Amino acid sequence: MIHCRSTFRRPFNVDYGLLSMLDACNSVNQIKQTHAQLITTGLIFHPIPANKFLKLLTLSSFGSLHYAHQVFEQIPHPDLFIYNTIIKAHALSPTSSHNSFLVFHLLTRSSSLSPNQYTFVFVFNACGNGLGILQGKQVRAHAIKLGLESNLFVTNALIGMYGKWGLVEEGRKVFNCAVVRDMYSWNTMMAAYTGSGKMDQANELFSKMPERDVVSWSTIIAGYVQGGLFMEGLDFFHNMLQAGAKPNQYTLVSALAACSNLVALDQGKWIHVYIDKGEIKMNERLHAGLIDMYAKCGEIEFALRVFHEHKVKRKVWPWNAIIGGLAMHGKPNEAIKIFEQMKVENVTPNKVTFVSLLNACSHGYMVDEGNFYFRSMKYDYEMNPEIEHYCCMVDLLGRAGLLKEAEDMISSMPMAPDVAIWGALLNACRIHKDVTRGYKIGKIIKELDPDNIGCNILLANIYSTSGRWTEAKMLRENDRVNWGRKKTPGCSSIELKGRFFQFLVGDRSHPQTKELYSFLDEMTTKLRNAGYVPEFGELLLDIDDEEDKETALSIHSEKLAIAFGLMTTEPGTPLRIVKNLRVCWDCHQATKFISMVYDRVIIVRDRTRYHHFNDGICSCNDYW
Repeated sequence: MIHCRSTFRRPFNVDYGLLSMLDACNSVNQIKQTHAQLITTGLIFHPIPANKFLKLLTLSSFGSLHYAHQVFEQIPHPDLFIYNTIIKAHALSPTSSHNSFLVFHLLTRSSSLSPNQYTFVFVFNACGNGLGILQGKQVRAHAIKLGLESNLFVTNALIGMYGKWGLVEEGRKVFNCAVVRDMYSWNTMMAAYTGSGKMDQANELFSKMPERDVVSWSTIIAGYVQGGLFMEGLDFFHNMLQAGAKPNQYTLVSALAACSNLVALDQGKWIHVYIDKGEIKMNERLHAGLIDMYAKCGEIEFALRVFHEHKVKRKVWPWNAIIGGLAMHGKPNEAIKIFEQMKVENVTPNKVTFVSLLNACSHGYMVDEGNFYFRSMKYDYEMNPEIEHYCCMVDLLGRAGLLKEAEDMISSMPMAPDVAIWGALLNACRIHKDVTRGYKIGKIIKELDPDNIGCNILLANIYSTSGRWTEAKMLRENDRVNWGRKKTPGCSSIELKGRFFQFLVGDRSHPQTKELYSFLDEMTTKLRNAGYVPEFGELLLDIDDEEDKETALSIHSEKLAIAFGLMTTEPGTPLRIVKNLRVCWDCHQATKFISMVYDRVIIVRDRTRYHHFNDGICSCNDYW
């Protein structure tokens, strides 16, 4: 609420000793004591100390925006600096941006003051951070009225506002019409494109930039990585290094994320060496990125070492990275131990922490522990579980065979269940061969998302693994057109000496295809001799000949990637495979035999978790 002010004025002299007290404040109590002295001396009505005091309240870690606004309302004649200070403070707050507009409106009613370029920068930022398009257009009209729209700072803020709204073409019109542009103009426009996932336009703009700085490179790299184009993001990172530009923490966080998703361990290690050489100062985001990279590249022990090497971990991100990594690698006890250590060190968990912790419990068959931590969210940390946490709990209960309890939890949720949470229960029905419940849940998913092809795949798996081949085949026949159009093909990749090799099911596009399939035949023979028996249960419904079925299984993408790794690396070299889908039961069994027959450690990352195969055993204990 913005109140009218008194017209009272009083003469005074600035007490610079009192101003120095503001610089020395380091607690709420000291702020209040200094505030009292400013009031008794009348200096709170002087623009210089009042502005300084407001900045202290809005910028310090122990300040209060609400307190600052109350002080602002008691100043009879705030000058433009004071207005800008409070407008900026509200603009930076994710919950108070609307107050920026209210204070701006109050300023425009002043007969003696007029907004300047900085005012518009702050208000446009507020509009982009939460206010509506209508308010933004009103502010822009006022900038035009004052002749400030062509100002460089105002233009850049206007581009940024449209970018945050996703109105990229509107932002591009402002960019194209700008009288003057600087590096910030180009970077802001490119950030608008990358933020909206328009990477072709971002790349085109990047190529036209008259010069580039680290922000330019970081923005384009982050855009590709956030859009799931990890290879392209790494290519730009390499181009950046070749151009002589020095990456910063933000660049390296994005590059590490690309390495994580590609399982590019060699390149991730290079970045780690680059950081350790002292070129880049480690911060907690970068620390978390390194942990995440090693965990997602299959090196969970190395991830733990990196986590423990840095003693100061005040922020939650490194903790989340290691707990999430341990969860993916099927190490629930270690994940819980880290979480308990986190509590001892007074690091407050967030909702991501609990998603990782509950996932760890789910993959570890730890129902009691999962229930305990789920309740702890609300009663110990005053966090209301969100749908992701309920999904973890449904997955936990379902995997443990508690299908009714999982369904009851869905019914008791305070929000409407989505496809993902029903899908978790449907997957549990597949694991435990509950055909009746699976069919019922499949109908629910179809009502929510008629085009959900994953639902049909799970249902067909449930029917086929239960021996109900006719129903499975009918389901596939009914959806054959949709499957051909929408089903994501199985794809596996392997990194060898910094190069990535990708294989689709039945892939024959590789230059060494002849040698690869010859090796694959030899490998299949060795596996059969070792006792491997193909598992035909999942989705091989329209192939009648047993030999044809075995051939179809042998050309799954992960088997091609593993065979290629075996034939092109030295004996004993670990293989790291990335699969875009869940590993099927047959490939899981075959990989256990491969690890034993060829005496190799094989690490496979599928859509849900990591599998460490060694000497015929998988770390998941066949529970995934």
